[in-house]
Amino acid sequence: MTELFNDLNISEDIKNSVFNMGYSEMTPIQRESIPLMLEGFDIVAQAPTGTGKTLAFGIPLLEKIDTKDPSLQALILCPTRELAVQIVEELKKAGSSMTGLRIAAIYGGQGIDRQLASLRQKPQIVAATPGRLMDHMRRKSIVLDKVETVVLDEADEMLNMGFREDIDTILESVPDDRQTVLFSATISSDIKRIAHSYQREARTVSTTAEKLTVDLVKQYYIEVKPKNKADVLTRLIDVNGFKLCLVFCNTKRMVDDLTGFLNLRGYPSEALHGDMKQSSRDHVMEAFRKGRLSILVATDVAARGIDVEDIDAVINFDIPLDEEYYVHRIGRTGRANRSGLAYTLCTPREVPRLKSIMRYTRSVIEPVAAPAHTDVERIKADVLLGGALAYIGTSNILRQRAYIDKFMKESGGAYEIADIAAALLKQAMTPANPAAELILPDEPPVIKRKREGTERQKRDSGTAARLFLNIGRMDKVSARDVAKLVSENAKVSARQVKGISMYDKFCFIEVPKDRADSVFRG
Repeated sequence: MTELFNDLNISEDIKNSVFNMGYSEMTPIQRESIPLMLEGFDIVAQAPTGTGKTLAFGIPLLEKIDTKDPSLQALILCPTRELAVQIVEELKKAGSSMTGLRIAAIYGGQGIDRQLASLRQKPQIVAATPGRLMDHMRRKSIVLDKVETVVLDEADEMLNMGFREDIDTILESVPDDRQTVLFSATISSDIKRIAHSYQREARTVSTTAEKLTVDLVKQYYIEVKPKNKADVLTRLIDVNGFKLCLVFCNTKRMVDDLTGFLNLRGYPSEALHGDMKQSSRDHVMEAFRKGRLSILVATDVAARGIDVEDIDAVINFDIPLDEEYYVHRIGRTGRANRSGLAYTLCTPREVPRLKSIMRYTRSVIEPVAAPAHTDVERIKADVLLGGALAYIGTSNILRQRAYIDKFMKESGGAYEIADIAAALLKQAMTPANPAAELILPDEPPVIKRKREGTERQKRDSGTAARLFLNIGRMDKVSARDVAKLVSENAKVSARQVKGISMYDKFCFIEVPKDRADSVFRG
């Protein structure tokens, strides 16, 4: 099988652009997917994030585009605006030598007028979130009758976010003879249903989580009490000197609290979550991507689409609630055959949860001790003293030397030079606002999740729709209250509202598929 991009049967322009992006050898998903797509096959590809899947479908798309034709020829559906933007940026780089190529990102949260102006430029490729694409379809500002290829990227996440009906409508609106390509981290029954309904003799390609996590990312966990987690996080950052570090939390509130704590302690960081305005999220991502920001604290959903090379480490400040989230998280480091590093801060009660993740990923997450305060102090001293050496013997410190001489003279020689240097070093090594604390409960609640496997669950999975509701524990409601609320406002009995998972600001429920529309209308 072909290993190098240069050996592919694609244009020299695309080969040169990919080489200029720093890529020469293909990842496993690229080796298997690109030739099949070039031959015109429909594909179901199981590929976690971080495996190079954007170029896996992007290169064949670019190869097939007729830049002299202003029609929309390729459509990429993805779950988040961040991912849409990342895909467009990646494809523009790979197609930088193609004269007349136009690509647009279409997503919610951006002004419709700006997108209409972009669409008037007649892009041949559009990457879009389903909801905003449906808006443009209703406006007739996007017409799909000339689309030759449709890609569903992170299809599992789109279904989890409730886009199932939108996806059906969109796929029913494109020509029957198009090529349909589906990328997903997991292949669920719903993914199989889409493949069966909208693909023809699809080829299956699989890059497992095992390949991603074991081969490319060194994984460690630190067992720590909740009250010490924030302090251990800062010690990890100090000891390793990460230039780009991505920290994951389970809730938006924790993202904000942790970001505030880090900034108070002198670690410049920014938050990324769904409550932020799109302009703010774009600004934060641009700073992180260009290296102006070294620490990004994010939720799982907001981090979808982050495609930043050279992320030194991913740190799970909160252990993820879902095994798949763990794969997605650590896939942000160790990208495109580069090695990566992942740490998980784990409370004693969460160790069984971590073992479940290890079984799912078929990998070993090694236990390590938290860095000691003495280690942090030694490394800080080495860094400061090493930096000071660069000034010795130069004219840049003449004024500072005069200050020291004056101080020594006025003190009558009461202090040794070494003592003064040690005091200055101590002062430089003391964190800003050392009293800043992040108060966490002694132990987070253990979240028990239902697992598939029983015959009843298998039967229910085909007849139930899982829905997201913007109401949670912070609204002082219980699962029983949610069932009653849904029953009172939709044509659903309280007994039909099942599988309720309560979180702080939202919840998930399951209702019969034929009642899902009435719940939304209610």
